[in-house]
Amino acid sequence: MKFVQMIEFETDRIDDMRSVIEQDDQQATGREGGPTHRLVLQDRGNPRRFFVVLEFASAEDARRNSEAPQTARTAERLTAMCTSGPSFTDCDVREMTDLK
Repeated sequence: MKFVQMIEFETDRIDDMRSVIEQDDQQATGREGGPTHRLVLQDRGNPRRFFVVLEFASAEDARRNSEAPQTARTAERLTAMCTSGPSFTDCDVREMTDLK
């Protein structure tokens, strides 16, 4: 079953965070069990507030990703740039429908 992790945070440094993510993506190339999709959302009512939705093939893949030392280092760097959060919500995907 697919698994999704949602991360909510606030920051004034989204461009810096994007640079860290791009570096992590390059280092993670070929690493098994990482996210299959990432969606980054910005709150229109509060432009400092963001949501990141990460999709994984399974909860086991998400767990392995979370336990990877590289993930911990990246998370530490990103958390230091947050003015609030991050907070995490873990979800099993019960249904996904392509509408178009």
